[in-house]
Amino acid sequence: MQLPINSFKQRLSSGQAQIGLWLGLADAYSTELAANVGFDWLLIDGEHAPNDLRSLLAQLQAIAPYAQQPGVSQPIIRPPVGDTVLIKQLLDIGVQTLLVPMVESAEQAGELVRAMRYPPHGIRGVGSALARASRWNSIPGYLDHADEQMCLLVQIENLEGLANLDAIAAVDGVDGVFIGPADLSAAMSHRGNPGHPEVQAAIEDAIVHIRRAGKAAGILSADETLARRYIELGAAFVAVGVDTSLLMRSLQSLCGKFKDAPLPIPASGVY
Repeated sequence: MQLPINSFKQRLSSGQAQIGLWLGLADAYSTELAANVGFDWLLIDGEHAPNDLRSLLAQLQAIAPYAQQPGVSQPIIRPPVGDTVLIKQLLDIGVQTLLVPMVESAEQAGELVRAMRYPPHGIRGVGSALARASRWNSIPGYLDHADEQMCLLVQIENLEGLANLDAIAAVDGVDGVFIGPADLSAAMSHRGNPGHPEVQAAIEDAIVHIRRAGKAAGILSADETLARRYIELGAAFVAVGVDTSLLMRSLQSLCGKFKDAPLPIPASGVY
């Protein structure tokens, strides 16, 4: 058995945008449904969705048969926080790409890099005999080569992180920087309006800075016009929808076709 290659990480520098979908339903069956479609990557959300370690594991297992196709349905997990112990557990169940929220400094980014690597280059605990990631020590040389497949994406979503963007992007071991438009717009006093010109100017400037640092820029937007704009600017990984929102809007639309007083379908520039 061979170590799985992180094709998402390989393609970040290709110049072609990878298109993703955000998953918040916290269910392996619906996750497999999304994996069947053909998105380049699927973000399993552990920050705002009701996921725990076992539900994340089940979803990784649901995606696995589809992710064997290079560049298709590559899983990314967003933990609730960049905690060293939690990161260790996530890597052991087979995660190779993490998107860590609320990164505000280069020092914090550096600690995240160390948490994703084995000693002597990091502090990841060595417990591969218990780990799905090593196929329970069935992958020859796993400990020697696992670090090469780890991909760290850090999320900038407040004014402090934005102010420290250049320093964060310069950290060796940070593969990509993701701009969180919902929290960033709130931090800029435009909560619920990520399309505001001031917010958009900040996002576009951030993408330029991230690319100038030689790192991959990423973002989430369900607004097709904005998503295509970010791709034009060179964003390397762009999520274009969220499963909960897609389902809710579809349900509301169907209900509205047959009910006299249909539920309103809220518009959102992010989700």
